[in-house]
Amino acid sequence: MPSTVKDIVQTIRNELSEIYPSHEAFQMAWLIFEHLYGWSKTDLMLHDHTKLTDSDHLFVQKTLERLKKHEPIQYILGETEFFGLPIQVNPSVLIPRPETEELVEWVIQTTSKQRSADILDIGTGSGCIAIALAKTLPNAQIHACDISEKALQTAAKNAKNNQVKINFEIKDILNSTSTRNDPSMDIIVSNPPYVRDSEKKHIQPHVLEYEPHLALFVKDSDPLIFYRAIALYAKTQLKKNGNLFFEINSAFGEEIQALLIQNGFRNIELREDLSGKCRMIKADKPLG
Repeated sequence: MPSTVKDIVQTIRNELSEIYPSHEAFQMAWLIFEHLYGWSKTDLMLHDHTKLTDSDHLFVQKTLERLKKHEPIQYILGETEFFGLPIQVNPSVLIPRPETEELVEWVIQTTSKQRSADILDIGTGSGCIAIALAKTLPNAQIHACDISEKALQTAAKNAKNNQVKINFEIKDILNSTSTRNDPSMDIIVSNPPYVRDSEKKHIQPHVLEYEPHLALFVKDSDPLIFYRAIALYAKTQLKKNGNLFFEINSAFGEEIQALLIQNGFRNIELREDLSGKCRMIKADKPLG
């Protein structure tokens, strides 16, 4: 492998050309150097004739071999960024997506930074939503739950690294029969599993082969299983005038809207993400 930064970046682009578009391969090259040296993209260009040490050279080489097997760069480096915050990731949690940042923005817009709100993130995974909210809404009390103990361990580490306090709890929302001891919430937010099994054939290998299926997929026979369970939970656990937020499968916007209407939720609003897909929905707690 070549030894200057410029040559290494070009090699990464060439070696990954059959797997990723050139701009994505360049992004991965930059992430490697950001991980090694904390460089910005401008720094990368300014250091294009810099030679790597033998150990860094070996790290790049091993990383490239793993990338060629479709392993996500975020898992290889063990970290990513969400809402401008460092988030550790591993195969027990989903890699945070940019569109989920838009969901977080919507929650923040709804919640005054001066307001002491109780917020619950259901299916927290890496903790990215809960942590972004805790960081941005310092007066809020943030709660988060997940069915996976390993995911909660990762989320707790991320909360500690980002110096925020979050109440984590292991919970299977599909089998949450008793809610008597659960605190009432001003806001419930969730990005639940919503990719149908039949959609697996359209999923890229770096997602399908490495990211946790528990957090991604639902059966075609009942694709709204999590939305139904969370809506029922929210009916009892939201405070008066409380809000429910979902990230959704763009194919099921109308169906989720109908589900919420059936359960008495009010002021239901579907919202598109930056790419023009219906990916978010907000609803107010039913009256009475």
